[in-house]
Amino acid sequence: MGASLFQSSGFLALLLSVVTLSLFAEPALGITKHYKFNIKLQKVTRLCHTRKIVSVNGKFPGPRIVVREGDRLLIDVRNNVQNNISLHWHGIRQFRNGWADGVAYVTQCPIQKGQSYVYNFTIDGQRGTLWWHAHISWLRATVYGPIIILPKRGVPYPFAKPYKEVTIIFGAWYNTDPEAIIRETLQSGGGPNVSDAYTINGLPGPLYNCSAKDTFKLKVKPGKTYLLRLINAVLNEHLFFSIANHTLTIVEVDAVYAKPFETETLLIEPGQTTNVLLETKPYSPEAKFYMSARPYQTGFGTFDNSTVAGILEYEKLHVTSSHSSDPKLPIFEPVLPPIHDTNFAANFTNKIHSLASDRYPANVPQKVDKRFFFTVGFGLSPCQYSNKTCKGTFGEKFTGVVNNVSFTLPKTAMLQAHYFGKSKGVYTTDFPTHPEFPFNYTGDPPVTNHMMVRHGTKTVVVPFNTSVELIMQDTNTLGSENHPLHLHGYDVFVVGQGFGNFDPKKDPAKFNLVDPVERNTVGIPSGGWVAIRFVADNPGAWLMHCHIETHMSWGMMMAWIVLDGKHPHQKLLPPPSDLPTC
Repeated sequence: MGASLFQSSGFLALLLSVVTLSLFAEPALGITKHYKFNIKLQKVTRLCHTRKIVSVNGKFPGPRIVVREGDRLLIDVRNNVQNNISLHWHGIRQFRNGWADGVAYVTQCPIQKGQSYVYNFTIDGQRGTLWWHAHISWLRATVYGPIIILPKRGVPYPFAKPYKEVTIIFGAWYNTDPEAIIRETLQSGGGPNVSDAYTINGLPGPLYNCSAKDTFKLKVKPGKTYLLRLINAVLNEHLFFSIANHTLTIVEVDAVYAKPFETETLLIEPGQTTNVLLETKPYSPEAKFYMSARPYQTGFGTFDNSTVAGILEYEKLHVTSSHSSDPKLPIFEPVLPPIHDTNFAANFTNKIHSLASDRYPANVPQKVDKRFFFTVGFGLSPCQYSNKTCKGTFGEKFTGVVNNVSFTLPKTAMLQAHYFGKSKGVYTTDFPTHPEFPFNYTGDPPVTNHMMVRHGTKTVVVPFNTSVELIMQDTNTLGSENHPLHLHGYDVFVVGQGFGNFDPKKDPAKFNLVDPVERNTVGIPSGGWVAIRFVADNPGAWLMHCHIETHMSWGMMMAWIVLDGKHPHQKLLPPPSDLPTC
């Protein structure tokens, strides 16, 4: 597709883009909100290291987006750095509008230096906490921010109205450029260097060297209810989180209301969001409390095993805020689970259920049109694959696979190729729906790991409105690991999970088809399996990938092509005029 005649004029491109989508989209119930995102370099200092990072509007983390259900968003992204960029609105369904999904070389070509693109989409049937981030290479290490979707005006939360809402976004800080880290990783064939610190709202906190002044502090009033919106934007790690001497009540995950339950510690995987209620004590304690997070680690290789902490402190009654902080107060620390505590992770995950109320029903597919079985794990590929050289052990490099296939990003956008019927040379439709090399997935791995890996841009094609059941099985090839799989364009119901190999004769009888949790990012248990169901009612090309960035860089991805339905409101919208070109 050639460059648009209007690309040289941002205003005309924006106008035509709005008109195009207005002609085909369902009428918006809310208002239109405009944001300008300027991709620029910004000097940032953490841990006494200063470096230039790729940022949005010079902020780290990036700007907060606040909308209501039914609102339309027009986000004008202008790229002023050398890197190509694309932005993904994580968890937004983008119904019939994959052009705004923001996955480089899948739903769009990236925005090149000096170019711009207007992401134009409507929030339809969703409310809660989501987030946005770069979706190319490792740029999301610094390019990310929260999306707060409030209910429609007059519609209350299905829980007690909080006194105040606070966003807490977990990230990671690297003293060196993450882009240099992934380039070296892909060349070496091994694992990447780990982060130098985790962060809360961009701040590493007091447990790291040279970081006491860079600490997130939350001042609260006694006897109040706070809604904490938690987001895991860390590149490569799951996190345990807890606040010392306080209990949290889970009320939402991935922008879907959940049956409330109390916990002292929660698990949040890369890409996931969790909303919790915090009830403060009825008095002002003579103490401060760490809000701490550290990793849950299941795989092989090195990882950052440090702890990030913010500080929760109470405002004292009858004392002005300028004198309310006493540095001499004792600080209490929470007791977090051991780093490899898979039992805690499984037990916590099993407690989460959809609210499944009259207002917010859990529309779990009761029948299944198509069943799929995907193995997810690692393999080894020869270093000379794609004419590249690396320093891998015995001439091989780590590779991420789904059903023994390692995904190769094309050089042009898959969605564009699909829409114009020009998929030849861009992708194929022969992704295996079941493993081509069956083995004891959670037992002793096969010796010939590299023989089980194929490379390609392979997709699964499903007709519109197909009811899908997908079993995702972790494998022990090169070590088992928890993989948070994110499906773009959809929320899915997690109807079952367990350890060991999935048993098609016994395990389906235990599926929860009443109130299973509904998510956009689903963790496959380490050494186990997970079963999801969804209805393929969103036409387009949708990526599914592990949200551990290293695994995604190794190719742990695949894509779904969902065909158009028969009626106009079941068809993919035409591309906007300012869609970037490759």
